[in-house]
Amino acid sequence: MSVDELHEYGLERMSDAEIRGFLAGQGLGVLALPTEGAPYVLPLSYDYDGESRLYFTYLLGSESRKATLSEQTDEASFLVFSADSMFNWESVMLTGTLRKPRPEEPTEPAEGVSRAWRPDVFQRADLSAGVEVYIFEITEQNGIRHTGLPPAFQPDAHADREQ
Repeated sequence: MSVDELHEYGLERMSDAEIRGFLAGQGLGVLALPTEGAPYVLPLSYDYDGESRLYFTYLLGSESRKATLSEQTDEASFLVFSADSMFNWESVMLTGTLRKPRPEEPTEPAEGVSRAWRPDVFQRADLSAGVEVYIFEITEQNGIRHTGLPPAFQPDAHADREQ
């Protein structure tokens, strides 16, 4: 079924402004990079510039599949979601390009807007030699959400049935 067919059950498309607000309030998602087989999928924290860019900080070892695939790909997908309950959730799917910043570009959004979540072990470890920033330029975005009970679960739905 499509989102439009499920509208009567409380499923809604998000506007561009709602998507921007959602992305700004989150900090963790799932990156999918194409491969010859199944996509390479990994959780990543991100910073968001409020418009059209996400900033990923890669922690790299001597060999990094995510860095290799990121440099080889023309297009990637990134999913950000929040699920408070089965009746209250939001999901934004982004498509875009992934690249290292050019020398004149900032490697993070404006000061004070960082929402990226990073595991404690990454913050405590000395990772200065193995860190690279990648920019995800959003080319397409789609968001859906369900906020509230479906009509059959609404308190007044039972009153309508009894009449």
